[in-house]
Amino acid sequence: MNKKVTVRKCTAYNADEIYNIISDIYKTSGGPDPANKKVLVKPNILSENDPSKCVSTHPAVVDAMIRYLQSRGATVFVGDSPAVHTSKFRGDKCGIHQVCEKTGATWVNFLEDPTEKKINGRSIRIASITDSVDLIISLPKFKNHELMYFTGAIKNTYGLIPGFTKALQHGIYNDRNSFGRFLIDLTETITPHYFLMDAIMGMEGQGPGTKGKPVQVGLLLGSTNPLALDITASRIAGYNPLLLPTNKIALERKKWLGSEAEIEYDGPQLNTIIKHDFQRIPATASRNSALKFLMGRLSFLRKLEKRPVFLRESCTACHKCIKICPAEAIKQSPSDSRHIVLTDSKCIRCFCCAEACQDDAIDVRVKLFGV
Repeated sequence: MNKKVTVRKCTAYNADEIYNIISDIYKTSGGPDPANKKVLVKPNILSENDPSKCVSTHPAVVDAMIRYLQSRGATVFVGDSPAVHTSKFRGDKCGIHQVCEKTGATWVNFLEDPTEKKINGRSIRIASITDSVDLIISLPKFKNHELMYFTGAIKNTYGLIPGFTKALQHGIYNDRNSFGRFLIDLTETITPHYFLMDAIMGMEGQGPGTKGKPVQVGLLLGSTNPLALDITASRIAGYNPLLLPTNKIALERKKWLGSEAEIEYDGPQLNTIIKHDFQRIPATASRNSALKFLMGRLSFLRKLEKRPVFLRESCTACHKCIKICPAEAIKQSPSDSRHIVLTDSKCIRCFCCAEACQDDAIDVRVKLFGV
């Protein structure tokens, strides 16, 4: 497999400028020929938010990628499955549906007639468009992730699972390492053919939802190799790449890379573009079976873990957090629709609720003595 990652500076969301940079990145990093092919462009649309929030891949990047593929003779489809997925979702507020209308690309509803794939011996629903296109182009966003520390190429494949099926996987793979293994299994089963990361503006702090903070990164990154791209991007964010479970586990499997040293880097000198002041997710120990057992017996230990904290003053009673929780650990107080109650003993710390909340009403932090 190609092990090259191309990085180019890009400081503004100007679709024409991005088009020219993508043309360079795609060719330099060995992107597949899209001529006369059906291509699915899969951005990262976590939720319906204005592009300035940096929650999703910026529409200007999607626009430029679509036009580049069309200029090479491709027929382009676009789709994703957000955290809370309804049949009416089509990426309006994030501006991606408007890009489809402008460019003539076809928006695909992943909920319509999904297919099934076997992953770890289990049948999982996958967007059926994956079986009818020749190429999949993944457009991840450069941003933090409370559970996985940092989200990138491997994590973006998760959006090919439509609807509540995504949240259910958190209930099955309910710690950082097991969920990381599942993400790698999924990406090995359905590997997009190319990855272009939007790092013009990234997200630091409490990502990947609206609690995260937009931050200028000023880059676009491209590769056919998801692990090489994720290692490079996480290093630019100032992480030790081996801290990320997906990076560490994928390297151990040696499917995409045998070692970090095999990456062929093409771009500005790496030490000049690392974001040393990037607000990273603090590293915590993954809960192995022994630690889970202790926490079950010694409930006070769970107080030392970060958990969802619900902010009544910001809550709009949309109850998306209740709907998405795979552990059924969240409910509404009978006396107040904006008072959300967490059964801490049931909470698996997947933070799906925080991802789904669009009102900045959920903090992820250690909560002691009701504070």
